[in-house]
Amino acid sequence: MTYGEKTESEAATTGEGPGPGLAADRVSRTAAGRLILDGVSLAPRPGSTVGLLGPNGSGKSTLLRLLSGVLAPASGVVTLDGEPLAAVGRRAVARRVAVVEQQTDTQVDLTVRDVVRLGRIPHRRAWTPPSGEDEEAVGTALERTGLTDRAGQSWHTLSGGERQRVQIARALAQAPRELLLDEPTNHLDIQHQLELLGLVAALPVTTVIALHDLNLAAMYCDEVVVLSRGRVVAGGTPGEVITEALIAEVYGVRAAVTRDEDAEGRPHVRFLGTVPRARQGAFPS
Repeated sequence: MTYGEKTESEAATTGEGPGPGLAADRVSRTAAGRLILDGVSLAPRPGSTVGLLGPNGSGKSTLLRLLSGVLAPASGVVTLDGEPLAAVGRRAVARRVAVVEQQTDTQVDLTVRDVVRLGRIPHRRAWTPPSGEDEEAVGTALERTGLTDRAGQSWHTLSGGERQRVQIARALAQAPRELLLDEPTNHLDIQHQLELLGLVAALPVTTVIALHDLNLAAMYCDEVVVLSRGRVVAGGTPGEVITEALIAEVYGVRAAVTRDEDAEGRPHVRFLGTVPRARQGAFPS
């Protein structure tokens, strides 16, 4: 995976360019006159699960929206298989890239199955009923997310956690090759957090997932990228990135990081308290 900032001369020297899959190349984005992302590059390895980490306001959600094409970068480019996302076309992107937002709602009275069926829209012609292939994909998605027995239930009767699981099922029914998730474990209890992230990590797709929980990221992500103040400050395997020093500097929190010998040496974080503000901020500078 490549990440962070890379100048044009560096890219020419290494011979690197837009590769297969979804990638961001030195993207920046502003909002209300404020720089939200500043020259961020991200190119996940095909089939990997990449965690986006960082404090609130660090740019995680904005980066996901740029990768999905919902937002356009002020500078830089997002590519899909080497082609600028804007040139690929929304329908073609929707057949490849599925997105799960933090919260989704609708005023329409839909059942769980109706919501999951929405994931098949990019694969169908307009005004045509669902095909057998569509229904099979919907049924499989419901089963994989443990929602088969809720298929006929109204969306409006679901809890926040149940709605999140339905949105995951909708994304799975879309049969994507790239999956973007923004804090998908919000509103979920511990059991369903672990089940959902285990499911996502096992999928044969490239996944970029924004998370707040460092321990969940360490458990389920192949690599992590840490954003702070709109810039990439660290990237690599969880063991390389999730350190006591980084947590102190980026999050302003004292922590003890140990390695779990039963989990391939993945780090485990125990939080000890906050760091005085005067000692925070070295990584983003």
